[in-house]
Amino acid sequence: MWIYEKKLQYPVRIKNPNPALAKLIISQYGGPHGELGASLRYLSQRYSMPYPELRAILTDIGTEELAHLEMVGTIVYQLTRNLTQEEIQKQGFDAYFIDHTTGVYPVAASGAPFNAACIAVTGDTLADINEDLAAEQKARVTYDNILRFADDPDVRDPIKFLREREIVHYQRFGEGLRIATDRLDSKNFYAFNPSFD
Repeated sequence: MWIYEKKLQYPVRIKNPNPALAKLIISQYGGPHGELGASLRYLSQRYSMPYPELRAILTDIGTEELAHLEMVGTIVYQLTRNLTQEEIQKQGFDAYFIDHTTGVYPVAASGAPFNAACIAVTGDTLADINEDLAAEQKARVTYDNILRFADDPDVRDPIKFLREREIVHYQRFGEGLRIATDRLDSKNFYAFNPSFD
């Protein structure tokens, strides 16, 4: 189904290590609004999506989120490579280091490990698409918050790119919601559903 091109969607070339910043950015790897959860959410929702256009949107965006996961992992790796014990301790990376050394582990900035509970899949077209719209906005906010703490242009540029893609995904899910709403309206879905009324 996929063809893997061995290059990042946007280049990541960070010269200066910064484990304190890596500890924040890791949230977009495995945090509650991160790329791992997004990719799994969309690639799982596509199975029960009744409209081919919406399945295509979910597949496209879910696949792109995997590319974003790779970018975030690369950013975290480059921010933590070749650290001294003093740098690890001084920048508050020691607690993470104890469990994972400098491995890229799916965890939130708060320290909570990735949890599949953040993957919302209901099988209901409207509930899932609305969840996806909200998820893209939460990811954008997380990138906004990361940018508040990042002053290194080598870090800011790829983070800005990722933020922009969240906005594009939000727009695509908006198109999907319009498609779904038009089709459900044509069945008079909102006015009367004999299964429940």
